[in-house]
Amino acid sequence: MSGRHDDTAKMAKLKELLHRSENRICADCSAPDPKWASANIGVFICLKCSGVHRSLGTHISKVLSVTLDQWSDNEIDNMIEVGGNSHANAIYEAFLPESYSKPHPDSTQEERENFIRSKYELQEFLEPSLRIVSHQSSDSAKHADSSHSVSSKSEVGMVEFIGILNVRVKGGTNLAIRDMSSSDPYVVLTLGQQKAQSSVIKASLNPVWNEELKFSVPQQYGPLKLQVFDHDMLSKDDLMGEAEIDLQPMINAAAAFGDPELLGDMQIGRWLKSGDNALVRDSAVVVAGGQVKQEVSLKLQFTESGQVELEMQWIPLNI
Repeated sequence: MSGRHDDTAKMAKLKELLHRSENRICADCSAPDPKWASANIGVFICLKCSGVHRSLGTHISKVLSVTLDQWSDNEIDNMIEVGGNSHANAIYEAFLPESYSKPHPDSTQEERENFIRSKYELQEFLEPSLRIVSHQSSDSAKHADSSHSVSSKSEVGMVEFIGILNVRVKGGTNLAIRDMSSSDPYVVLTLGQQKAQSSVIKASLNPVWNEELKFSVPQQYGPLKLQVFDHDMLSKDDLMGEAEIDLQPMINAAAAFGDPELLGDMQIGRWLKSGDNALVRDSAVVVAGGQVKQEVSLKLQFTESGQVELEMQWIPLNI
């Protein structure tokens, strides 16, 4: 019980910081009532700016929701230590030219991205002696295509994002054996140039991950690709199956019904099982607690056996 009390107290401190007057507007575009934050930079940001921050990669900005995500003690302590938007901007905008026009809440995605990249990635407005050249951390994983999502400007370009997709990888059932009698499975999700990976579960054919992976969804989006691999220390990781998730039923249904916070709990769409997809059963799109969600059960393709359970949440940027 004491651990839960400590967590509640920590989050209360974070929300207290959020409610300070200087943190009631986005650090980058001044949009009111920001509900997102860059935990490592120490700023509160709006939903639209959070999409750009996420495209920078977690080595530059780790984006978390103040209301939806689980925060570590270190992440909360860092936010409190920075002190919020005014303190952070005093550093990151110390040399912002007087003639420079910061983005505003109605700025285009290109204007927003240009500023945020200049401010945090290129550190153009920082005192020169404080500038740090950021490099994408390259862990010694043998498969670059299985690394956490880090999107560079050359990969993403000036993309306009329409929403944020949170995918909770819940678990797997009856996965294929790739070692002597078991496997060490992990999940890789890919959306365009963005990739995100779950942790490795040792020696399990019925793993429970319960991990959330996040993506910024561009206007031109394709299916979300899921792959399951068996981690191997000595050789190439073995593929344990894959599947594709059609995002259109959820995104189109959400667009048709508008702001989910104004709706009661209800079903607003459905992705139907067919011979052309990997669904185990029909997948309903629902509004629950003011959020657009979809539970998805997938039968892995190109393998002997295995299913993966996901829960997706859609947060549109145009509301």
